[in-house]
Amino acid sequence: QGPLVESGGGLVQAGGSLRPSCSASLRAFKNYLMAWFRQAPGRERTIVSAVSGSGTDTYYEQSVEGRFTIFRDNAKMTVDLQMNSLKPEDTATYYCAAADQPGMKLWLRDYDIWGQGTQVTVSS
Repeated sequence: QGPLVESGGGLVQAGGSLRPSCSASLRAFKNYLMAWFRQAPGRERTIVSAVSGSGTDTYYEQSVEGRFTIFRDNAKMTVDLQMNSLKPEDTATYYCAAADQPGMKLWLRDYDIWGQGTQVTVSS
């Protein structure tokens, strides 16, 4: 297993909830900006949410704002994504990513450590 391992994806009906989790094995985990990206078949991988090392700063992509919440636990070295009111268009593989950079980063190229992904499927 690599330094980032996702779990907690699955199949859910529209309107339901899931909470994927990312477990990290990184030295100085609290120094890393952590994010969740997603990629649907035939589409680009794009950011969903990000959280700063301290947990005080967060970012949400517009389509998930108000439905998804990112949680970070530096003691456990985990980052969870609570996903509520799921829609079929949320169906994708969800990836955890880490960046050893200051500030909030929103682009794929800013992240250099990736997990293997976890599948989320929302049925209508």
